[in-house]
Amino acid sequence: MTVDGLAANMKLIDSSCIRTLAHTRKLALRRGVWFRTLNRVERALADLTLQCVDNIRSGKLAKLLTAIMDKLQSAMESTVDRLVRTIGVSLAKKISSTALSWGNISARSWASDLSFAAFLSLSRMHSLAVS
Repeated sequence: MTVDGLAANMKLIDSSCIRTLAHTRKLALRRGVWFRTLNRVERALADLTLQCVDNIRSGKLAKLLTAIMDKLQSAMESTVDRLVRTIGVSLAKKISSTALSWGNISARSWASDLSFAAFLSLSRMHSLAVS
């Protein structure tokens, strides 16, 4: 890694990362996923980092903390959000490409419209529940 690349990475790993970790920890505790999702070592690593570190200078520590935060974020994600991300977005892309092939130019924006993806995923969820 070059010196410029290292400097760019160091700018990303500053006190805002620590604040994000603290906020994620608080939400995870409130929602009851902190102890259920993380093992003892992961909880200890996050807690010690919050208590002892102002800026993260280790790339390994940053990777570990990022993995912990991703794990917590996915555990706190609602069912609807998960459906929109997994099913709704892919359905919106398929419908958008089909409409584009039929000549509907305005359908290009449908693929990136999260409201449309939410509508599709909720419609899909409802049709599965009714069937």
